[in-house]
Amino acid sequence: MSEGEASDEKEASPSFLMSVVDRVLAPPIALLDELGSTALLGVKAAGWLVRPPFRWAQFLVALDFIGAGSTFIVGLVGLFTGMAFTVSTILGFRRFSAEGMVGGVVALALSRELAPVLAAVVVTARAGSTMASELGNMRVTEQIDAITTMGVSPVQYLVVPRIVATTLMMPLLSLAFGLAGMGGAYIVAVSWQGIDPGLFWDKVHVFVDWKDIRMLITKSIVFGIIVSTICCKKGFHASGGARGVGEATAKAVVASIVAIFAADYATTTVMTDI
Repeated sequence: MSEGEASDEKEASPSFLMSVVDRVLAPPIALLDELGSTALLGVKAAGWLVRPPFRWAQFLVALDFIGAGSTFIVGLVGLFTGMAFTVSTILGFRRFSAEGMVGGVVALALSRELAPVLAAVVVTARAGSTMASELGNMRVTEQIDAITTMGVSPVQYLVVPRIVATTLMMPLLSLAFGLAGMGGAYIVAVSWQGIDPGLFWDKVHVFVDWKDIRMLITKSIVFGIIVSTICCKKGFHASGGARGVGEATAKAVVASIVAIFAADYATTTVMTDI
C-alpha cells in the first residue's frame, strides 16, 4: 500500500465513524426535539388560556366539531368493539362454565382500557388529522403570518380553543364509547348467547366501581391534551406546500397514536395503586 492510499484511509476512517454516529444519534435527537417543541407549544397554550380576550366563538366551533361531530363514529366503533370483545370473552369463559362473568369483565375492560384508548384513537383519526391539516394549510398559505401581523396571537386564536375543546370532550366521548360497548356486549351476551340479563348487570356492578370510572376520565383528559397538542404542533409548524401539509398530517396521526399507548401505560401504572 502506498503512502497516499494509507493517508486516504486514515482520513476516511474518522469521517465514516462520524457518519455512523450521526445516523445512530439522529433519531433520538429528533425525538427529543419533537418532545421539546410540543411541550413548548403546550406551555404557551396554557399561558394564553387565562389571558383575555377569550375566543369563545372559536372554542364553540371546535367544541361542536370535536364533540358532536365525533359522537356517532365513536359510538359505532364502541358498539362493535363491545360485541367483538364479548364474543371472544364468552368463548374463553365457556371452557370453565363461567359465561355469567362476561358482563363484569367486558365492563371492566371498557372502563379501564378500551373506551379511553380507542375513543382517543378515533378522535385522532377524525378530528386530530383535520386540526393538523387546517393549521398546516393556514401556515403554508401565510394566514398564520397574517394573524400575527394583525397583532393577534395565533396560539391563542387557533391552538388554545382546539386544545381546550378536545380536553373537555374526550371524557364524554369515552363515556359514550363505553356505553355503546356495553350495549353491544348486552346484545351478544343476552340476546344471542342466552345469558341471564339480571346476572349480566349484577356482575357489572360487582366488577366496576368509582375507581374504574375515575381512571377512564383521567386517561381521557390526558389523551385529549396529548392528541390536541401534538396535532396542533404538527400543523402549526408545517412547511413545504401541499405535500408538506400531507406529511405533517400523517406524522400527527402516527405520533398521537404512539403517544396515546405510551401515556396509557404510564397512567395505568401510576393509578393502579391509587
